[in-house]
Amino acid sequence: MRLGKGSDKRNGLLFPPPVVRGRVREGASAIDVDRMSPLPSPLADSRRIRSLPPANRGRETCLGNTTTPFGTFPSVAPLMIGRFLSEVRMRHAIGPVALMMLIVATSAGATPPPATAQENPVSQGINQFGLDLYQKLAAAKGNVFFSPASISTAMAMAYAGAKGQTAGQIAAVMHFDQSPDKLNADFAQMLRAWNAGKKDYQLAVANAMWGQQGYPFLPSFNDLLQHDYGASIREVDFARSEEARQTINKWVEQQTKGKITELIPSGGVNAMTRLVLTNAIYFKAAWDHPFQPRMTHPMPFHQSSGQTTPVPMMSQSAGFRYWKGPDFAALDMPYAHDQLSMLVFLPEAADGLPQLEKSLTPQKLQGWTDQLLRQRASEVRVSFPKFKMTQEVALAGMLSQMGMPLAFSGQADYSGMNAGTERISIGEVFHKAYVDVNEEGTEAAAATGIVMQATAMPFAPAVFVADHPFLFVIRDNHSGSILFMGRVENPNS
Repeated sequence: MRLGKGSDKRNGLLFPPPVVRGRVREGASAIDVDRMSPLPSPLADSRRIRSLPPANRGRETCLGNTTTPFGTFPSVAPLMIGRFLSEVRMRHAIGPVALMMLIVATSAGATPPPATAQENPVSQGINQFGLDLYQKLAAAKGNVFFSPASISTAMAMAYAGAKGQTAGQIAAVMHFDQSPDKLNADFAQMLRAWNAGKKDYQLAVANAMWGQQGYPFLPSFNDLLQHDYGASIREVDFARSEEARQTINKWVEQQTKGKITELIPSGGVNAMTRLVLTNAIYFKAAWDHPFQPRMTHPMPFHQSSGQTTPVPMMSQSAGFRYWKGPDFAALDMPYAHDQLSMLVFLPEAADGLPQLEKSLTPQKLQGWTDQLLRQRASEVRVSFPKFKMTQEVALAGMLSQMGMPLAFSGQADYSGMNAGTERISIGEVFHKAYVDVNEEGTEAAAATGIVMQATAMPFAPAVFVADHPFLFVIRDNHSGSILFMGRVENPNS
């Protein structure tokens, strides 16, 4: 890393002179300040620091199914995951880093301590699969954004009709570790929780089953999807493939408030299609500490390739949870009175995201999250890029490589759908995700379509400047499920 003029390097951390010089206490979440220089533009106006609400001062969170003054809270899991290439400046380490973000939802009411996903098998499975798939998607260059929760829910519906080795392979890849009946019941409970009305934010998940007119689907399969997944059968005529495709895409667009269009591409269904299973998820929440538009200014964003591009950078000072990991810093950016959060993990080095991604495991991510959510909220100066992106991917080849080739082959067994009257298999799994991060908050949406066819405090504020590639996750604080996950390498692409 190149040091700017007047910078010094101590304890392996880069401290540019305009921000903070201080003594970092080993293992502490704060810094003892010797001197803090005036804030450089565009942060100068952030001298007027909003005080932390009294209810949040000195608050610490606990983990697990813990009885607290707020009540008992079950486990948590990220809803969405992403990667974004930017530089972040934080309390202990100031310099370019990669970062991971999660968006998390908790129960309504007084601020609850988010719990771990360890006691929730469905959330555990969603998170494990999300990180497995992230490693595959992150192998390519560029931004990444997807919804593990959406893909897992859609695949759980297909799994409900799978038998034998086909079911075994799907369960192994998707980390469906419960019995089928328990898995379906747990998904039903989670879907009800996600769809419970909240006045402070919007989170809605919908499923649908699009079957060929007159096809002999088993009543037991139809009833299971209706009861546990809210996916009643909707008959279409795949012989009129374009009309059927448009009908499905219109439903997805409506469920995602226009953010996901053309989920099923032209040619994605045909006369051999027998069933399309769809999941749609929509999320929108305001920041607990909104950014002021007047504080958004162009700033350089340092990509992993070494190139620099100007991006609109939002800035503010407010009370946030902050934790310094071994070679990265982490920040909790809450929404909706702390009912949801974006968790951001930022490497110390500008080119540190690939190494962080390689080391990423569900256990490490959970451990980092636990450490971050244990911290007391304290003043942090945050600079974070404003960005919007849409990602789409066809997953059949990738899922097959991950260990479930039978599901896509002529030997697939989905007799739980049709009693074996015709051999069918998954032709493709289409997935599309959208995210918009701005001064007010975050809006995100995703959809998955499975096409089945006949075989044939007084501390110096931390500084967080996301101006190089990072990783992010949108996470449900209540269940522990990853709803969305991604990577941003260039906010302008």
